[in-house]
Amino acid sequence: MKQPSTIKDVAKLAQCGVATVSRVLNSTGPASAETKERVLDAVEKLKFEFSEVGRSLQSSTTRTIGCVIPSLANPVYADAVQGVQETFHEAGYQTLLVCTNYKRNVETKAIRTLMSKQVDGFVLTVSDALSSQGLRSIQSREIPHCLLFNRAPSDAQSWAVDDYSAALRVVDEFVSMGHIHLGFLALKFKTSDRARQRYKGFIEGCFTNKLERPALLEIAEDTENLDVLLANFLKENPSITGIFASNDILALATIRSLRAIQLRVPKDVSVVGFDGIHVGEMVEPSLATIATEPRMLGQGAAQTVLSFINDLPLPEQPELSLSFSFRNGGSLAPRIAENLGDDDVIAF
Repeated sequence: MKQPSTIKDVAKLAQCGVATVSRVLNSTGPASAETKERVLDAVEKLKFEFSEVGRSLQSSTTRTIGCVIPSLANPVYADAVQGVQETFHEAGYQTLLVCTNYKRNVETKAIRTLMSKQVDGFVLTVSDALSSQGLRSIQSREIPHCLLFNRAPSDAQSWAVDDYSAALRVVDEFVSMGHIHLGFLALKFKTSDRARQRYKGFIEGCFTNKLERPALLEIAEDTENLDVLLANFLKENPSITGIFASNDILALATIRSLRAIQLRVPKDVSVVGFDGIHVGEMVEPSLATIATEPRMLGQGAAQTVLSFINDLPLPEQPELSLSFSFRNGGSLAPRIAENLGDDDVIAF
């Protein structure tokens, strides 16, 4: 098997020194136009590929960034990762992606594995920004990083949505449609501090509007048995006419399960989601939801990490109040007043 060409072979063919070849390929120093042309021609003829291992040994960087997210099954994370990758690619960095499946032990192990690969920085969504062991490890080593979707503690940077205020807005939308008995569906709170913030805001919104505390149903990521869980939930809380799901995937699964147990959306139960994924506009009824901009958040988080690496000013973030909007949809409709008094319940 023919041995791959080396930088010495390029230097010999280009009739210059190894250091000159390195400067041209790394764009780290001056070289005449003629010399650059000779070096690049030699690289092309020899099919030379610059060793990233050698590059990292010389510069003490790997030109790689660790990206840790819970899942790609939810399109909101896929859109955010695309924004992350595009930004780092333009800056000459590769992104190493790991999904944790909402498991804390997997999250900690993934972060430690990426640190062992000496990544130059991190963009990450953790289960809980206040208690994540992996995040603490990153901070203790002072590795450039930025949280994505998590609200940052005082010692970190993040690009996130104002989950609490968004949930307040959802209550207002339900109330404007005459709904006074509400429920909240979420992934297990221990796996998502974002869901906890949304529930906290939802409770506050109900209190402000003089409604009863919303009923709560926590589920695992697997929604295969949601039909049974939802049927039992509504039997225990038969007055509920509006359900707020902590993300759009769960909201769509809720609509499917409501149909499976012979309830109509929105005639019997209205449903509101969170994230604003595009598929929510393609279903019938269309999904009412909190719309966000995940790709923009991913780009912002990546730019923040690059600012830390290059010792540049941090990018300006949009106002938290502008981090979301409410998107109307057919899954939210007025409560049917003619056959539902304040003390009546839906027929289940």
